[in-house]
Amino acid sequence: MTAADTFADFVDHLAGALDDHDLSADERAERLHFSRYHLDRMIRSIAGEPPEAFRRRILLERAAYRMITTSAPLIDVAVEAGYGSHEAFTRAFTRAYGAAPSAWRRKPGHLQIEAPSGVHFHPPGSLRLPARDEVTAMELLTKMIEHHVWLTGEMVRVAARLTDDQLDQVIELDVDDDHQTIRSLLSRLVGQMGMWNAALATRDYDWSVEDHESLPSMRERLAVEGSTYLSHVREVVDAGRLDDTFVDALCEPAEVFTYGGMIAHVLTFAAHRRTLVTLALARHGVDELGWGDPMRWIAQPA
Repeated sequence: MTAADTFADFVDHLAGALDDHDLSADERAERLHFSRYHLDRMIRSIAGEPPEAFRRRILLERAAYRMITTSAPLIDVAVEAGYGSHEAFTRAFTRAYGAAPSAWRRKPGHLQIEAPSGVHFHPPGSLRLPARDEVTAMELLTKMIEHHVWLTGEMVRVAARLTDDQLDQVIELDVDDDHQTIRSLLSRLVGQMGMWNAALATRDYDWSVEDHESLPSMRERLAVEGSTYLSHVREVVDAGRLDDTFVDALCEPAEVFTYGGMIAHVLTFAAHRRTLVTLALARHGVDELGWGDPMRWIAQPA
């Protein structure tokens, strides 16, 4: 068995026994058929931190996740993380996240604590070992198609509940509880990228900029937000981090998303809005963009 195999076994064991706070370090090593001394040396050499520090970090990451996805009292979160007092938990959390638990909960930042191994708590209740759980760009595209096929089937299924008159009724499109215009849709297309750029940087997004925004303003914002968002996507895809998570503090309450899920979300809603815009433009005689189909554009040489 290689050192990498042992580390994988250690991560698997830790995921299954994360809440066993009574298990000593010696007993944990014995379950993996090592002495504590040899396990400590091996895990430290591979992960850059000893087993107990590794476990405490994972528990703190899970505690941070609980704080932004539940309303559980902080003392309950502290006990679940293995701390015997609120004070001890506060000291450990503040060292790791740079803010006391109560303050971080009000305005959360990144969920993951930097670690050489790249292994982190992966919501809702597991650990992420990059070498085994990596989601590639092609797998992401495959998942999007799988979702499309599944969702189409579900829509056909639930449509069986309707009458023929309901099935044949002309659709009057009304999106986001408001009447959409070419201006508002274009502004939202730019703003969608700006909103996620803000979420990734843990800063607020100014929604007022989309209120009857001028075309010059859209062009100016797109030059910044478009290139920034594209840089985020390229960095995540190149590093194989599509399955990594981040905290979106702009949500009320804050939520945890994966980068891959966020990209799929943007592509889905952007495709809908782009189609509405191209059809609206064509009604005004501006039809050079066709349907805005990306198929031929993707096939062109870079």
